[in-house]
Amino acid sequence: MLEKRGIVFENSKAVELKVCSQCKCSLTQEKIPSLVLANGLFHGALPDQFCDLTWVEEKICAIYSITAHITRLFQSSDPSQPKIFHGNTCAHDMNVMSTASVLPQTPADINGFLSVVFIDPQKFDPKHMGTLFRICKQKIWSFLVWLKNHNCLYADIELDLSILEQYPADGSLPGLIPRLLVLRLILLNY
Repeated sequence: MLEKRGIVFENSKAVELKVCSQCKCSLTQEKIPSLVLANGLFHGALPDQFCDLTWVEEKICAIYSITAHITRLFQSSDPSQPKIFHGNTCAHDMNVMSTASVLPQTPADINGFLSVVFIDPQKFDPKHMGTLFRICKQKIWSFLVWLKNHNCLYADIELDLSILEQYPADGSLPGLIPRLLVLRLILLNY
């Protein structure tokens, strides 16, 4: 099975196949690339209702916790847009830390893998983080029920509504504020 975007068609005929450098290297050595669909890594596309899951919502529903997420946020230096943030989130591979037998993951479990560094010359206001750490309780539960019914890895996972109640209906991840490292940036004019 090939990714449609990796095939270039001309007059209804495939004329070009696009592959990344890692796959090209493996193929020239007559080896199967490690991340190809033939290795069973693709289990199908998610239904449209789940295409806007945030990365935090996905982590709450994950059986395996194998990454640490580190986010650096910068506030806009444009005075007309003081509430705009930009930055990046890095996910670092780690050994498998835990395998869930009950889902969703608790807020404490999720926060245990997070570090947020906020750099700003002004006082930090958590409500300005926007949707970066947003979760929607109903979407999490719908996704877990869908996974249980459509993914064999979730068939024996217990779904616990009492854990879900630890999350807001629609808002930021509980317990996030103590995970923030706020660095005040002092600008000096010489």
